[in-house]
Amino acid sequence: MTLIESKPALSDICEPPRRPHPRPEGQDRYTISEVSALTGLTAHTLRWYERIGLMPHVDRSHTGQRRFSNRDLDWLSFVGKLRLTGMPVADMVSYAELVREGEHTFEARQELLEQTRRDVRSRIAELQDTLAVLDHKIGFYADARRAPESDARRASERV
Repeated sequence: MTLIESKPALSDICEPPRRPHPRPEGQDRYTISEVSALTGLTAHTLRWYERIGLMPHVDRSHTGQRRFSNRDLDWLSFVGKLRLTGMPVADMVSYAELVREGEHTFEARQELLEQTRRDVRSRIAELQDTLAVLDHKIGFYADARRAPESDARRASERV
């Protein structure tokens, strides 16, 4: 039996989530409070993301309540990663606008992400430098604390 691997279509959201979605496709309608609980974002933040254009169009129920999908959860996960990079909100909104404009913006999106990667690598280098200084200082204090003990031991051995 031969298995044919199908390659998923290009997606601009992010990699598939490491853990499965709480609900399967087709049954993935989450309220704002459920999304808040799943993502750790407040309802206020989710509404703000939508208002500033960072969140793509969110479906509404017949009563006007937001109904988020698994795709929305994936997008929010990606936005969370962008936030961790230190990317300014304005750049995240620009990226979201580029996504909405379509495939002809791939180059601009790639450049924005590459610049963010350069910024992250620079911050990592700064943090590694800072870590080396901390390690040196911690070692200095550990050695200084051991020194009196070894001096006292040496003195007692002489007696």
